[in-house]
Amino acid sequence: MSTQSLAFEWTETNRQWLIETPIRIACFIVAALVIRWLLFRLIDRVTKPRVGREDGGTRLVRGLRERTSARTPKANARRTQRAKTIGSVLKSTVSVVILVWLVLTVLAELDVNIAPFIASAGIIGLAIGFGAQHLVADIVSGVFMMMEDQYGVGDIADFGEVIGEIESVGLRITTVRDMDGTLWYIRNGEIERVGNMSQDFAVARLEVPVAVDADLGRAQDVALRAAQRGARDTEIVSEVLGEPEMLGVQEVTSSHAMLRMTVTTKPGAQWGVLRHLRSEVLGDFDRESIKLPMQSWGEALAGPR
Repeated sequence: MSTQSLAFEWTETNRQWLIETPIRIACFIVAALVIRWLLFRLIDRVTKPRVGREDGGTRLVRGLRERTSARTPKANARRTQRAKTIGSVLKSTVSVVILVWLVLTVLAELDVNIAPFIASAGIIGLAIGFGAQHLVADIVSGVFMMMEDQYGVGDIADFGEVIGEIESVGLRITTVRDMDGTLWYIRNGEIERVGNMSQDFAVARLEVPVAVDADLGRAQDVALRAAQRGARDTEIVSEVLGEPEMLGVQEVTSSHAMLRMTVTTKPGAQWGVLRHLRSEVLGDFDRESIKLPMQSWGEALAGPR
């Protein structure tokens, strides 16, 4: 038998392994790369900022639950960060799914029994799931937190034991700088509740004590006028969203009566507005001779004149 005939016969006998199987494997690899590229393009289209949009918005973020309608640079950066993070998670998920599908398909084409691999992968996945359940919980909580826009970088939030400004938000860890300058690292899976003080609006709650023997009606009028005047000062007028409201006497004790007022402000501005209004009210109390609790105690200690 000639060499040519032998080669043809050997090629015909092993045609599946030499030609068909490699071609199918190559087609599967190309299909996986194309599918991955198309899905990545789709993810980029819905997560990357659109050129020419002033708000830096993305299709994905505009479809997500928004808790604020602000169009400030800070809010725009926050929306972009959310979209990028969610896009990164989607890309990683797509890559893993396509890779697993490709490996199993190639093994099946090579006539490898993939049942043991699937069983082993299930056992390994179960073991990893038990061992890394906290990690999985952190990441899942981080994804839902970003999708629901519960908080973002720059917000002042109450996490229970920690209150401060959020410095970074990740899928696993949120870092918070408290009022003393301490940087806290909080796992997203451990966060059970969050009080965000920087969304939509805030309320400055002003409480002023007066002596129990003072004229409470007059004290309320003086305090309200002082707060209304102070709210129009150039220092804070841009931070105030509404007129101060006198709620009346909040509590009465043997030493003092507590007057409470509220005023709506921009998010994060309530503390500055509160300090300014408190100074104005106390100044008017002094000018109008409205007695404070300590004045009452001092007179009692001095005795009758």
